[in-house]
Amino acid sequence: MADTPDTADTTGLTDLTDLTDLTASGLAAQVRALAAGDVSSRELVERALARIAETQPVLNAFRRVRAGAALAEADAADRRLADGERAPLLGVPIAVKDDVDVAGEPTAFGCAGEFPPKSADSEAVRRLRAAGAVIVGKTNTPELGQWPVTEGPAFGATRNPWSTEHTPGGSSGGAAAAVAAGLVPAALGSDGAGSLRIPAAWTHLVGIKPQRGRISTWPEPESFRGITCHGPLARTVADAALLLHAASGSHAGDLHRPRPVDVLSATDRDPGRLRIALSLRPAFAAARQRLDPEARSATLRIAERLAALGHEVVEEEPRYGLIGLTFVPRSMSGVREWAGRVPDPALLDARTKVNARGGLLLGGGILRVARAAEEPLRRRVGEIFDRFDVVLTPTTAVPPLRIGDLTGLSSSRTDAAMISACPYSWPWNVLGWPGMSVPAGFTASGLPLGAQLLGPANSEPRLVSLAAQLEAAERWFERRPGPVGDVASRDRTPDGLGRAAGEAVG
Repeated sequence: MADTPDTADTTGLTDLTDLTDLTASGLAAQVRALAAGDVSSRELVERALARIAETQPVLNAFRRVRAGAALAEADAADRRLADGERAPLLGVPIAVKDDVDVAGEPTAFGCAGEFPPKSADSEAVRRLRAAGAVIVGKTNTPELGQWPVTEGPAFGATRNPWSTEHTPGGSSGGAAAAVAAGLVPAALGSDGAGSLRIPAAWTHLVGIKPQRGRISTWPEPESFRGITCHGPLARTVADAALLLHAASGSHAGDLHRPRPVDVLSATDRDPGRLRIALSLRPAFAAARQRLDPEARSATLRIAERLAALGHEVVEEEPRYGLIGLTFVPRSMSGVREWAGRVPDPALLDARTKVNARGGLLLGGGILRVARAAEEPLRRRVGEIFDRFDVVLTPTTAVPPLRIGDLTGLSSSRTDAAMISACPYSWPWNVLGWPGMSVPAGFTASGLPLGAQLLGPANSEPRLVSLAAQLEAAERWFERRPGPVGDVASRDRTPDGLGRAAGEAVG
């Protein structure tokens, strides 16, 4: 049974159907409308809460909804706006993934059990609040963020707004579903092996995995031994950059504190003529990998578009070597650490218990060797940036998985299925470098696909600038899924945005 949300009485909400276009218009548009006095924060938050309540039985995007608290915060934001105060996100409703702390709410991270409420915000949430954001709720994630689907016995299955038979991806699947369906204009997710970029690809969003430490992980000095970081999900590059800007910054206790970069001005800056390496071969992993023809075609189409924009695109592969051997000890050590915090370990998924035991076996000296290998790997893989500015890859090897595809599998079969479906994202978590997923089109049946832009350390401005140029040509933000439950939106053509979220559940 999922946690009981904060169910403040919203029965008297104003009819806000006329706000539909504004709520779907994005983060920056809402900030401008609030500053101009065209809409109130309470109206936007009421609309977000109404849409969450309306779609929750189908999409199941949220683990916790802060209805009463969010409305009170919206009223406070409206008073600040009326007094002439301005802040980057003042009054805008935002969602955060249920792996960050929000004061007064539990952080279950996809697990079952009774978790105590947190006494303080995490640093990333504190910075969002300082920017004026109203946190409407915490979005679903699989148990300890381990899988590229957002499903589990603690809360059920989160479904994709483009087709409810399919997953929005994971582990930031709840955040992606909420943004793609227009429940909130943007959301904060996290990425430990593609956990933000995979859902972005499978829900037609922009997702940025920033440089390690760009957004603080405090109260964790680092997350999952340095492979996991927080990042934004949004429908446009500018909105993603705005959320990244607002959430960025270090805490004194962070282990990773990169130098600041300017992502906001990068959205309006011509990237210049870049050399782009097109890479279709993933890093070696002990599982069968095959690039789906439609995913391949989508990436090649983006490569052609980039070439048409004046960039030089050349097929070239990074020298990954045995990078996977350094990922597993860090990942399983992180699982073990988190698993030790749950109130009832007996409720954990059997696969989580296997991974936690692996964290014990691969800890100590093996973990230290894995960490020590990071700098040599940076030099080896980073050699490609002596000759190229950006690496282009598919975000995933396949279109969105169906709901239940990983249910009931053994730990080894789950790992094999994950590696097969999503082999392109995790190496950049080992390296700690920026990467982002951008929409790359749709399958013949209307399912979203993504392409990945990867760069060296602190290259977020270049990636954002290139993605913004690509977005201006592609105009992917004009394509949205049909309303959840809307029968008329079923069976759309690929150009008409895919199958409806109103398809029968199951």
